[in-house]
Amino acid sequence: MSYRIGIDVGGTFTDFFMWSPNEGVTTHKSLSTPDDPSIGLLDGLRQMADAKGLTLAGFLGKVSAIVHGTTVTTNATLTRNGAKTGLLTTQGVRDALEMRRGIREEQYNNRFLNVTPLVPRRRRLPVRGRLDYAGKELEPLNTADVRAAVESFQRDGVEAVAICFMNAFANPAHEQQAAAIVREAMPGAYLSVSTDVLPTIRFYNRVSTTVLNSYVGPILNRYLASLTSRLAEAGFTGVLLIMQSNGGVALPEVMRRQPSATLLSGPAGGPSAAVAYTRPHGDEACILVDMGGTSFDASLVRGGVAAMTHECDLDRLRVAVPMLDIATIGAGGGSIGWIDEGGLLRMGPQSAGAKPGPACYGRGGELPTCSDANVVLGYLDPESFAGGSLRLRPDLAEAAIRKHIAQPLGLSLEEAAVGMYRVINTNMAHGVREITVKRGLDPREFPMVVGGGAGALHGCMIAAELEMPRLVVPPTASVLCANGMLMCNLRHDYVRTCVSRLKDLDPARLRSLVQSMIAQGSTELGREGITPDRMEHEAVLDLRYVKQYHEVAVSVPLSAVEEGNYAAIADIFHGEHNRLYGYDLGAEGVGIELINARVRSVGKVDRPAPPQIAPARGPVEQARKGMRRAWVPERRATEQVPVYDYAKLGAGHVIVGPALIERPDTTIVVTAGFEARMDHHGSCLLTALEKGGS
Repeated sequence: MSYRIGIDVGGTFTDFFMWSPNEGVTTHKSLSTPDDPSIGLLDGLRQMADAKGLTLAGFLGKVSAIVHGTTVTTNATLTRNGAKTGLLTTQGVRDALEMRRGIREEQYNNRFLNVTPLVPRRRRLPVRGRLDYAGKELEPLNTADVRAAVESFQRDGVEAVAICFMNAFANPAHEQQAAAIVREAMPGAYLSVSTDVLPTIRFYNRVSTTVLNSYVGPILNRYLASLTSRLAEAGFTGVLLIMQSNGGVALPEVMRRQPSATLLSGPAGGPSAAVAYTRPHGDEACILVDMGGTSFDASLVRGGVAAMTHECDLDRLRVAVPMLDIATIGAGGGSIGWIDEGGLLRMGPQSAGAKPGPACYGRGGELPTCSDANVVLGYLDPESFAGGSLRLRPDLAEAAIRKHIAQPLGLSLEEAAVGMYRVINTNMAHGVREITVKRGLDPREFPMVVGGGAGALHGCMIAAELEMPRLVVPPTASVLCANGMLMCNLRHDYVRTCVSRLKDLDPARLRSLVQSMIAQGSTELGREGITPDRMEHEAVLDLRYVKQYHEVAVSVPLSAVEEGNYAAIADIFHGEHNRLYGYDLGAEGVGIELINARVRSVGKVDRPAPPQIAPARGPVEQARKGMRRAWVPERRATEQVPVYDYAKLGAGHVIVGPALIERPDTTIVVTAGFEARMDHHGSCLLTALEKGGS
C-alpha cells in the first residue's frame, strides 16, 4: 500500500491531505509550531499514524511521496527575520535597492515612508567594472573591489551575498567572476547571482529579487535540512517535493538554489484543487477564497488555469519571478479585533496565531478574534470543534469581546460580535475585488470555491456582498491547498531577455533561445524522474506595442517559434491585448516589440480523483443533529436554526437556509439567502435564493 500526502503549514494550523488508490482520501489538521514548523509537521504525521494503529516509522514506510507547502520564506520576509545579507553591485547604483524605480506609492501622502531595504547601505558595496546594454565590456571588473567587499562582509558577519551588476542579463561574465571570488573566500555563505536567479532586463526587479533570494536562502536551507533530517530519522524513504509559488512542485535541491520561488508556496496548491471541484459542473473558471487561521487568500482560475503574474510586491518588496496571482490579506479565524484611534472597529491583520490562539481556545489568548465572534454568534459548537479534539471556551470568548470591543464601543455582547463578523467579511470581499473588479472582471460571473478551515463560516456573506450567486464548498475545503498540492505537476520556469522589434528579430535567434530553455527544463525534469513522454514545454513571450511601458505575457505555439511565424504570434498578441484592455492596434500597423522569451517546463504526475459519496437515501431530516441558536444576518436576529451532520448527507440532499452543516474540520453556515445541495463528490453547492424566497 502506498500513500501520498500533501502538507500545508499555516500560521495557526498544519493541514494534511492523504490519498491512496485503495483507501481514498484522509484529511487531518494539527496546530502549527511557529518556532520550528517541522515539529508540528511531524506531530501531525504521528497523529495520522496513531489513527491507523501504526508506529510513525511503520506509517512513513508506506508513504511514497510528500508534497510540502511552506511559509518559512514568507514569514522570514514579513517579519524581517532573514539572513544578514550583503550586496555586490555596480559602482554608482548601490542605492537602486532603496530608490527602487523612483515611483512614489502614495503620491499625495507627504508622511509616507519608503520601505526599509533588506540590505542597509553599509552592506551594499560598489564594484568598478561596466557592461553596455548589449553586454559589451566597457570597463573590466575590478577584482580588488570584490575582494575588499568580501573582507568587509566577513568582518560584518554576513551570512548571505547577492551579486547584481548592471546589464549582466546580456553578459554574465562579470557576475561569474565575482561569484568565483566570493565562493572561494566565503564558502559557508549563501550566494545568489542575478543571472542565475533572474537573467532579465530591468535592474530594480533583478536586484530586489536577487537580494530576497539571498535574504531567505539560509532560512529555507536550515528548515529543509531540519525537515529532511527529521523525516529520515522517523523512517521516511519516499520523495519529498516542495510547492513553488508558480503552482508547480520541485525537489528540495532545486528550491535551495531558488528559495525566492517559495515566497507564495503555501496557498499555491489551492487553485488546482478548486477547479477539480467546479469542472464536474461545467465550470473551468472560478474564484478561490481560502480563509485559514491567520490569512485570507483569493485567486482566480480561468480556462482551468490559475492566473499568473511575473512580478508582485511582497510587503512592498519587489519579487519578479513567475507566481500565481494571489491577493493575501490578514483575515483569518485568529484575526484580532481592535478599535483604532478614530473609534472604528477593525479586524486584523494582527493574528493570535497558534500561540496563544483565540481566547476561546483556552490556551492563554486574551484578545478577541474572529473565532471568538463565531462562537458567540452560535456558528461554532464548543463540544465538536476540530472533531471534539479541542473544546472551546465560550466564557473566555465572551469575556474578551466584552472587555475589548463591546464596553469601549457601548455595545451589547451580541452587537459587538456581529460587528466583528461584518467587518472581516467586508475585508475579505475587498480582497476578492482586488483580483476581479480591479482587473475589469465581474465576480458575479464566477462560482466561488470556499476553502480553509474558517472559509465556510463566512462564504455566504462574502458572496452576498459581491452578489455572487454560486458557491462550492469542497469535501476537502479545510485542507484545500494541501489537497491541491497532490494535483500539481512538477514545473520549472525559465526566462531570457531578447529586446527587439518582432519584424527585425532573426527567427533563428528566438528559436535558439527557446530551445536552450527547453533543453534546460528537460534536464531538470529528467533529474526529478520524469520521462520524456510526461514532459510538456510551453513558450511565453513578453510583448508590447512600440513605445508602450508595460508588456503582455502571451502563450504562443512552439510551432510558431520554430517556423518563425511572426504573423501568428502578432495575432495572438493583438487578441490578448484586446481582451485585457478593450482595444488593439493591429489595424493601425503599430509595431510589436519583444522584451523577454520564457519557457514553462512541466512534468506530468498522477492526480488523485475527487472522492465520491452515495446518493441520498431518505429525507434530509435524517441528517439533522438538532437545533442551535445562531445569528441570521439577513434577518438581523438570533434564531433557532437546524444543525445537520455532513457525514449523513447524500448526493442530492437539499437544505434551505438558515442552517448549519457541521463537519469535523469546518462548519458550513448556510444563511437565509442561500440553499445548499450536495453533489456526488461531496461538495456543498450553495445557490442564492431569489429575493423574497425562503
